[in-house]
Amino acid sequence: MTTTDETWDIAQVARMSGITSRTLRHYDERGLLTPSHTGHDGRRHYSRDELLRLQHILVLRELGTGLDRIAQIVDADDPATVTALLRDHLSGLTAERDRYARLAATVASTIDSLEKGQPMTTDEIFYGFDHKRHEPEARERWGDDAVDRSNAKWESLGKDGQQRHLDTHREVVEALGAAIRVGFTADSPEVQEIVAQHYAWVSLFWTPNQETYTGLTQMYVDDERFRRNYDEVAPGAAALLRDGAAIWAEANL
Repeated sequence: MTTTDETWDIAQVARMSGITSRTLRHYDERGLLTPSHTGHDGRRHYSRDELLRLQHILVLRELGTGLDRIAQIVDADDPATVTALLRDHLSGLTAERDRYARLAATVASTIDSLEKGQPMTTDEIFYGFDHKRHEPEARERWGDDAVDRSNAKWESLGKDGQQRHLDTHREVVEALGAAIRVGFTADSPEVQEIVAQHYAWVSLFWTPNQETYTGLTQMYVDDERFRRNYDEVAPGAAALLRDGAAIWAEANL
């Protein structure tokens, strides 16, 4: 990761992270999150390293971990250990988010059915769990051959491979959200790395060229359904992917 001398004061960090300045001071007093330095006016300042540590703290807090245990985890000196722990947390968060999204889709369909007095078929009851529900639209947009090849590739992955593919996309989405919150720009090495991961994810089924890849990421912004999927982690995530993709595609495709 690129290092910089840029710092953010406690008020800025509070706004970016959504927690209070009082909580940040409490974390400092406990030795959980020490600022990089304190200004002449007594205001705490944080570097990018502290922002990443705070992100880890907040993830653990959302998972219900106590502050003493959080301190033990984030103080681990081994980067491989920290990365493994973060991957475990990401997997848990992703599974929980996707589970609630599927439940919400199913419940919404059920409500609509009850209000209209129309019984649901078994397919409709489990509509939110079917990855092929957008297939008619996909066939119209990209053609039968492309969709048939995509479906065949999907089936060939098996359940484990399919889950890994879904997890990879969620990692991309979460990484874009983190990039937005930290303030990375589209041309930053961090965002360019995310775009490269996204392109590799797309290319499992279809290898786009520069024009088609930038067109795809533009669609993520223009189509509210796709935009919502990215912007749910942080407003502007879809646009950041599009802008980063334009830069990456010009240099690599």
